[in-house]
Amino acid sequence: RKRFNYFLSFSVSPLALGLYTVNAIYGDTITMPCRLEVPDGLMFGKWKYEMPNGSPVFIAFRSSTKKNVQYDDVPDYKNRLSLSENYTLSIRNARISDEKRFVCMLVTEDDVSEEPTIVKVFKQPSQPEILHQADFLETEKLKMLGECIARDSYPEGNITWYKNGRVLQPVEEVVVINLQKTVDKSTGLFTMTSSLQYMPTKEDANAKFTCSVTYLGPSGQKTIQSDPVVFDVHYPTEKVTIRVLSQSSTIKEGDNVTLECSGNGNPPPQEFLFYIPGETEGIRSSDTYVMADVRRNATGEYKCSLIDKSMMDATTITVHYLDLQLTPSGEVTKQIGEALPVSCTISSSRNATVLWIKDNTRMQTSPSFSSLQYQDAGNYICETTLQEVEGLKKRKTLKLIVEGKPQIKMTKKTNTNKMSKTIVCHVEGFPKPAVQWTVTGSGSIINKAKETKYVNGKFSSKIVIAPEENVTLTCTAENQLERTVTSLNVSAISIPEYDEPEDRTDDNSEKVNDQAKLIVGIVVGLLLVALVAGVVYWLYAKKSKTASKHVDKDLGNIEENKKLEENNHKSE
Repeated sequence: RKRFNYFLSFSVSPLALGLYTVNAIYGDTITMPCRLEVPDGLMFGKWKYEMPNGSPVFIAFRSSTKKNVQYDDVPDYKNRLSLSENYTLSIRNARISDEKRFVCMLVTEDDVSEEPTIVKVFKQPSQPEILHQADFLETEKLKMLGECIARDSYPEGNITWYKNGRVLQPVEEVVVINLQKTVDKSTGLFTMTSSLQYMPTKEDANAKFTCSVTYLGPSGQKTIQSDPVVFDVHYPTEKVTIRVLSQSSTIKEGDNVTLECSGNGNPPPQEFLFYIPGETEGIRSSDTYVMADVRRNATGEYKCSLIDKSMMDATTITVHYLDLQLTPSGEVTKQIGEALPVSCTISSSRNATVLWIKDNTRMQTSPSFSSLQYQDAGNYICETTLQEVEGLKKRKTLKLIVEGKPQIKMTKKTNTNKMSKTIVCHVEGFPKPAVQWTVTGSGSIINKAKETKYVNGKFSSKIVIAPEENVTLTCTAENQLERTVTSLNVSAISIPEYDEPEDRTDDNSEKVNDQAKLIVGIVVGLLLVALVAGVVYWLYAKKSKTASKHVDKDLGNIEENKKLEENNHKSE
């Protein structure tokens, strides 16, 4: 220890080596490298700082041989220090009081080397705020506008006032600025307060006042702006204005129209006189006058004035209208093939566009019906619009119903697997006919028919059968207008059959297929040659019953219904 004290009596001139400065942010960690080359025979390294009177205060020690670190009992740095193996000193949680001259010392048996480091601590101030704001300002009066406060800065900052982004310079009896600075003794941080007295003009009604604090940081001078503040400036009325309050630039019949009268003073006038077309005296009201559900006769000039009639303004209102008449309209029922004239008449304040829609699809032309078909049925809409008037649109509807008696066409074909045949009953009519299949002779009802989608008054009902003998099938279609019956002969499954020609009439559908009949005749003739007359008679008696049995086998659920057969014969 005596030897160490002897070496401390030697000092290295800071001017010889130059001063090294470390800039630190308040609250961060200060890192100070020892800027000395580690000499041979190093015994230990040590850090100290210098008091204002020049006396040293040792704070950290590290032995180069034992590798142990010791920190001196200095209250300001308790639990804040860290000394690394390369003798870099770190100080946690930087404070203003850490702004000192620190010295790194490397000691050998023959020499003591020292290198000073200057620590500068910086603290960015809080964003400035404009507090104690005036409720309002008045023209021709000097009044306290507010105080700009920026807190916790180091070193101290400076405050500047702005109006609409331009610096406010002091002007006697117009702009008066006072700046005060205080320091917190416990932290050493500064708070800056600047008050502004201001005499406004009318043009300051929407002026934005801000303030900024300029401070010194590690990288130089910086500035923080406050949020802008707009003050209510009071001044007298010089002009009256009337305007129409509307969600659209145009007005249509049925709208509620609000007239607003305003004066350019602040605070504005609270009452006015409104002059309505056709009225000789003004109507006293607040700053608004409401007209509900306006009609086309409300078009005209409207005026308003101050209560003393000293100032007046006027505006013109045009109320647009649109009328539509559809003939016929509502629900209309017509028979297929009939004619139906349709007209849509428009009356409007401006040129209107007309649009026809059928079942939610736009039509290219207006509907015209010289001979109604099922596909003509639907919901028609005549819609008209004034393009220049928002929301002015009218529409009327025509629900057209086209009725017709059932029409039937039957077809047959052998399926590709040659194991069954498909019989189809093509039906037209409206209202949609109910379809029933029966086996002629036995009167059995076939319940397993499948139907296609009913579109434009048309649909199909089909069955699939595999008859071992000839059979005659009957398709009955019935709606509220009529009952229609058509029959078709179907050959046994062993005889191929194909669709009937498209131009085949309903009467032809009841005839036996000649080609199929010829083939069946040959087969039966060969059988008759080999059989006696009694056997032939027995086969003939069983023929109808056997055919019915095989249809029942393929379709299932075929019931005997003699009463229905009698009704079918009566209808036919």
